[in-house]
Amino acid sequence: MFERKDDWSPMRVYFVGAGPGDPELITLKGHRLLREADLVIYTGSLINRDLLRGLRAELVDSSNLSLEEITERIIRGVREGKKVVRLHSGDPSLYGAILEQMRPLEENGIDVEVVPGVSSLFAAAAALKTQLTLKGVSESLIITRPAGTTLERDEIKELSQHGSTMAVFLGAEKIRRIVSSVRLPADTPVAVVYHASWPDQQVLIGTLGDIAEKVEKAGINKSALILIGGVVRRDGFRRSHLYRSR
Repeated sequence: MFERKDDWSPMRVYFVGAGPGDPELITLKGHRLLREADLVIYTGSLINRDLLRGLRAELVDSSNLSLEEITERIIRGVREGKKVVRLHSGDPSLYGAILEQMRPLEENGIDVEVVPGVSSLFAAAAALKTQLTLKGVSESLIITRPAGTTLERDEIKELSQHGSTMAVFLGAEKIRRIVSSVRLPADTPVAVVYHASWPDQQVLIGTLGDIAEKVEKAGINKSALILIGGVVRRDGFRRSHLYRSR
């Protein structure tokens, strides 16, 4: 058994990664902090509600709150002596927009600790039963997103020319634009994983030439990760030197 650690101290808030969806994929530390918290501010529909069941904490959905309102709610809770958790989906370090939340807290004398979570990227790889880096196929992983409301220009075209595995977040509704930007052969394997690790998970596998049609036919336009590259196919790799030949 792990020795229990009392992490809570005055003027501290925890930013916790909730994992990709499956409530068992939160870390032990994250789970414990949720159980001990007095106030949990979570990211709306991105969090599996099963994680929130049975908590003693006051639950606040931040989906309709401004950045200033979220910050004010955290500061007030901490100053009232409450144990506060800011719960993010996946891992907070990937498109989690946490620094803009943390900076005003730190300026108000509040200590911030980040607890990592399992990213949907890794849940998607698990669903595909593949590796994101695979000897003889791809030794590198590129994580990116398409241009949109908060990003004027993306680098998908330029990045795709490296020939590495590409993981594209926040791109399901822009699937046609994404695949048309990629400078790789039309038969390059592509997987789109919707709600990785959730009960309604869907996995679509195709190529740059046909994946957009498959995604649109399935009606997937959000909450999906796009993986591009040979690792999707799960073949053509070489044996790792980690294992000796007999």
